[in-house]
Amino acid sequence: MVAEADYLKKILLSPVYDVAVQSDLVRLDKLSAALGNDIWLKREDQQPVKSFKLRGAYNRLCQLTPEQTAAGVIAASAGNHAQGVAYSARIKQMKAVIVMPETTPEIKVEAVRTFGGEYAEVVLHGTSFDAASNHARELADKHGYTFVPPFDDPDVIAGQGTIGRELLEQNPHLDTLFIAVGGGGLAAGIGVYLKQLRPDLKIVAVESEESACLKAAMEKGEPVDLPSVGIFADGVAVKRIGTEPFRLCQQYVDEVITVSSDEICAAIKDIFDDTRVIAEPAGALSVAGIRKYVRENGTQGHKIGGILCGANINFHTLRYVSERCELGEQKEVVFAAKIPERAGAFRHFCELLGGRAITEFNYRFASNKEAHIFVGLKLRQGREEFKAIADSLNNAGYQLFDLSDNEMAKLHVRYMVGGRPPKLLNEHIFSFEFPEHPGALMKFLDTLGERWNITLFHYRNHGAAEGLVLAGFDIPANSREDFDQHVKQLGYQFEEQTSNPAYRFFLSDLNGVFD
Repeated sequence: MVAEADYLKKILLSPVYDVAVQSDLVRLDKLSAALGNDIWLKREDQQPVKSFKLRGAYNRLCQLTPEQTAAGVIAASAGNHAQGVAYSARIKQMKAVIVMPETTPEIKVEAVRTFGGEYAEVVLHGTSFDAASNHARELADKHGYTFVPPFDDPDVIAGQGTIGRELLEQNPHLDTLFIAVGGGGLAAGIGVYLKQLRPDLKIVAVESEESACLKAAMEKGEPVDLPSVGIFADGVAVKRIGTEPFRLCQQYVDEVITVSSDEICAAIKDIFDDTRVIAEPAGALSVAGIRKYVRENGTQGHKIGGILCGANINFHTLRYVSERCELGEQKEVVFAAKIPERAGAFRHFCELLGGRAITEFNYRFASNKEAHIFVGLKLRQGREEFKAIADSLNNAGYQLFDLSDNEMAKLHVRYMVGGRPPKLLNEHIFSFEFPEHPGALMKFLDTLGERWNITLFHYRNHGAAEGLVLAGFDIPANSREDFDQHVKQLGYQFEEQTSNPAYRFFLSDLNGVFD
């Protein structure tokens, strides 16, 4: 175990500036004015590989013995760590093997090859990070490579800790610092440095709700495996926090908060509005945490820091970000409503909205008595404003259901409103995460589509390594157990959505959610 004082020494003597730059600490003027606090952002997108990961990777490579350097290194990653190791290996003129899942988008594979040049070899293996990581360790044992972990290593942690040193020099007056957490190396490195010199500085760790491994570990008292992780903020999509990062975070992190995908999208927009930089979802976590923390605690007049830890965003992800950012800012709400199927009902409904801008409207005839609609509405004063709107509509006899926090509704149903089966079915609905590689759909159909009739299918690419799919099956009661076994054999992440109110309201042959 590395002592805290030794971490100080490691950080102060780290040679990261052979490759890294001292990134700017910039004031977010618009966000500061909007939130009533002095907010500063550390621009790690300015590193040659567009993320902080270069610091830890290079520091680790610099600690190798001559024999280890001659043998080369190996790493498993589909993202920023891979690029950091490849770039560092080129600078050190040593061999690096980077194992990446076969599902990794080509743009990321090419980036690793470009950063590593003749010194980096990319090996594509498996359809998941775990498979790639296991293969990397097998190759390390076979060829004598040194495995370079993405976060659970003292030298990697110390490399990331150099950010803390810069922060203290650039703005010694910060009173609160927000740091994104995936595997925990960034928060651990910055925390172990700053807290020894500024114990009064409050450190808040920020996690995605879909991959909150530090929160789970804090509650358990030790690192634990999450059953699954979300794919949107893929840079922090870690099932289990590192052992050494957890030890340090447990000692130096004051608070852990989680943010939703919508809140992350709003933070990406916040950063763009102030800097014209487009952060990747994981890179915007700290700003999402700042916005949520200030809103929930009424914080005013504080000097707050955050870290833009990466900007390697897939361009196609921007479509998703654009659709969801106003929900994250609480400037938009989406909801379902029943309206009478009679002349003038829609006009009356719109009158009750009081001239507010409608961002989306999907209509579906349900019966001779009623219609079902999916509505997006601009808000001027946040969620409290919608409560007043809902009360007004309910008092007028319109039945509403708020879908703003319903992921199935926002990912799939809003694009599918209007489809109901013509007869009663034993329909069951599931959401799946499909690996984005050739053959994934055929594997799905071969495993499930022969015996059970597919009644519904919706897929939309969001620029991630996994595709999000909504699928329905006609499953007689006497074959449900057999179906469940086949789904498990498929090996894809899935969740049943049959009871989801968005499905029942717009797509099911059952009665609507309000009945």
